[in-house]
Amino acid sequence: MQLTTRLFLALMACFSVIYAQANGDPEPTKKTYFTQRLASEIKFDGIPDEAAWDAVQWGGDFVQYQPNDGAAPHQQTNFKILYDDKYLYIAYRAHDSEPDSIIRWMSRRDEFPGDWVEINIDSYHDQRTAFSFTISASGVRGDEFVSNNGNDWDESWNPIWFAKSNIDDKGWTAEVKIPFSQLRYGNEPDKVWGIQVMRHILRKAERSTWQHIPQNGQGWVSRFGELHGLKDVPSQRQIEIAPYGVAKLETYKKEAGNPFADGRDGTLSMGVDGKVAVTSDLILDFTINPDFGQVEADPSQVRIDGFQNFFQERRPFFIESRNIFNYQLTGSAAEGEYDSDLLFYSRRIGSPPHKQPNITDIEYLKQPERSSILGAAKFSGKTKDGWSIGILESITQREKALIDNEGDRRKELVEPLTSYFVGRVQKDIKEGNTIIGGMLTAVNREHGLDDLLHRSAYTGGLDFQQFWKNRAWVFTARGVFSQVNGSKEAINLTQTAFEHLFQRPGAKHVEVDPNKTSLLGHGGTIKLAKFGGKQGKLGQLFKFETGVTWRSPELEMNDIGFQLTADEINHFTWAGYHFQRQFSVFRSLRLNYNHWSRWDFGGRYLYQAFNTNAHANFKSNWEIGTGFTWNPLDISNNALRGGSPLRRPAGFGHFAYVSTDFRKKFAANLNFFNGWGYDKTVSSNDVGLYLQAQPNNAFSLNFSPGFTRYHRKQDQYVDQTSYNGESRYIVSEVNQKTLRLTLRLNYNITPDLTIQYYGQPFITRPLYRNFGYVVDPLNKDYDARFHRFASTQVSFSDGEYSVDENNDGQTDYRFQNPDFNFVQFRSNLVLRWEYIAGSEFYLVWSQSNTPGSAFSDLSSGLGNSLLDNAFGDEARNIFLVKLMYRFLK
Repeated sequence: MQLTTRLFLALMACFSVIYAQANGDPEPTKKTYFTQRLASEIKFDGIPDEAAWDAVQWGGDFVQYQPNDGAAPHQQTNFKILYDDKYLYIAYRAHDSEPDSIIRWMSRRDEFPGDWVEINIDSYHDQRTAFSFTISASGVRGDEFVSNNGNDWDESWNPIWFAKSNIDDKGWTAEVKIPFSQLRYGNEPDKVWGIQVMRHILRKAERSTWQHIPQNGQGWVSRFGELHGLKDVPSQRQIEIAPYGVAKLETYKKEAGNPFADGRDGTLSMGVDGKVAVTSDLILDFTINPDFGQVEADPSQVRIDGFQNFFQERRPFFIESRNIFNYQLTGSAAEGEYDSDLLFYSRRIGSPPHKQPNITDIEYLKQPERSSILGAAKFSGKTKDGWSIGILESITQREKALIDNEGDRRKELVEPLTSYFVGRVQKDIKEGNTIIGGMLTAVNREHGLDDLLHRSAYTGGLDFQQFWKNRAWVFTARGVFSQVNGSKEAINLTQTAFEHLFQRPGAKHVEVDPNKTSLLGHGGTIKLAKFGGKQGKLGQLFKFETGVTWRSPELEMNDIGFQLTADEINHFTWAGYHFQRQFSVFRSLRLNYNHWSRWDFGGRYLYQAFNTNAHANFKSNWEIGTGFTWNPLDISNNALRGGSPLRRPAGFGHFAYVSTDFRKKFAANLNFFNGWGYDKTVSSNDVGLYLQAQPNNAFSLNFSPGFTRYHRKQDQYVDQTSYNGESRYIVSEVNQKTLRLTLRLNYNITPDLTIQYYGQPFITRPLYRNFGYVVDPLNKDYDARFHRFASTQVSFSDGEYSVDENNDGQTDYRFQNPDFNFVQFRSNLVLRWEYIAGSEFYLVWSQSNTPGSAFSDLSSGLGNSLLDNAFGDEARNIFLVKLMYRFLK
């Protein structure tokens, strides 16, 4: 199969030569809009009928972006722009010959409901970043920070600005007022900014733009039109101080005898968030005693393969400006699991304590749920010279658990005082066609848990991107290093951890060194891609990406980053043939091919897979897609948790989905996946349904049930023990069923007053049986890899299995019953009111299982367990009131 890979790479090289020689379609001429200073007052009611607007001309002549690239839109759009010393003013006239058909759905901020118009402003004029402001026909605002030339849109950016809309017999209108303090720009007297205005008509599934941007190229911001006429706009020094107070009450089931669980806890707390503009383009954000009580709960996840779970960041301080701190090691179109590896993973800051104290049967424990963040600050922005700068520093508190022994209490350290630092710089050269950058992180901990945690951990990286042929082609190179330092015990834990497993037999290129006090590792990615070029008559365009990514055995980024595993060299290739214009019954059509290969640093060939998939969007706005994967080779260095590499079954995978018309008040998506190994050695079946309902303009509902069935015939890891001086890696058959339900409700009383509900019941149950041990892990004959215990060799009593391997009537070793039942119910009910621009009031009720009820017995059925545990009397209720007032200058 390596020959196949080489042949395909050779074909890619041939395609590269052919397409590199081809000229792309010419870029449309850039449009220019001329603005004027505001000469008289604007009422600001969403109706631009004041005389002040007559000072400038209407911009117009919009062109379709989707679905018919370059065609005239069904309805035209006009806009005007004015300014004064403090604000940029925009007026919209969205013409519509059928005003009653305008879709005026409401939602919470940043969900972009119904019909809307937005303006993107490249005030840096760096042709890579922009600020986006969206107003819907219903008056709902949305805002995003655009980076990486339109490849990244950050909805977490929430500036302070003002907008109103109005529907009339000609369509709808809107007025927008944006404080200059919310933008970043240079100090030149005559400014030229990049701008783009886009309109979305939901019933036509149509987007049209003022500056035509054909879909055959790469890039968004670099292809904007220009705004001229901004003269002598003074620099704005943004200062925002937002103190807040929080009252919190928790109720839960009282536990007899436990002095820490009397059924009720209450707290009052205060804190402050702030933003200070150090210059007109660099901002200092800070938070003292931050509160994240109104943040939506994480979705439930359980993995039995040993890999850690990845959770999205949801805390406002960390998600704002996160684009600057993003350093994804791969970032591939041909995604693999390695694609989630990050140099900076902000969920490490304020995570649960690393140590869990051991207590006796008569002791009770009060353990902090997470490490408290004492304070955090970040300095970020972009200069007019093209330098992007980001610096973040955060301190988490020393945490101690409180242990009660019949009235005698003691404290035990569970997390040391810790400092987290992140620094990031990038430089745009040649209008963003060349980008160089670097990143450095540092974690430093005080003494106290030296046998468990690294005293210090440092990671860094350098990155380079080069675009050419109107950004149709891009070469990317990223390199990273890591160094962790600590005691012999801590470094030994790292060497033998799941991500590294230096102790595994047969791995001659690694070994455990018990005297080491540091580890130095490296990783990186090199890739070549083509995303643009000359289109055919149907908008057909050939795209591809190919490259290699590696993680050395010693690479360790998990103190402040996210890394699934080390000791890998991965090759990936993706190629696509995409039809981007309407033809026949299609709005668009995409055909794709992928393949992946993997080796470890000892040269062992670990993995190979081939995939093809197709996705069609029809003129009816229904969508379908399907894909097929063949996986002829899979050897895992992690499956036995430190044992020898284990050959996993070869097999196939297939997915498919269908989506109905999302423009309708009721829409649905049905998707499924089936995977199976040869000779029924492994199977995975997943079905999911997404239902969306918008019965009226103010109310929306999303409901997502799903069910997964997972089976492995014999190679599921259970435990490790020893027998007659030899290691025994216990494995078994496993059958796991998972049921998940997610419900979201949103009701808008006004665009700024919403009631939102999120609920997720979740249950998973793996059942293990037919135990045995590994005898020949790499044998190509599946059954020859394992010895399955006879019924006379294994017995069960009091929650553990006893094994009499030599049948002499004596127990040779034992292992715990691995069966478990994980049940969880998480929900949030939030009333959010932005009573003044930037100032908010929250009422929150959240509910979850108490920690002791998550893992329960197996005496009831799947449905009964879900009802009894998720909706029973074990729930923990949290009631929270938060008031925040933002002072602006």
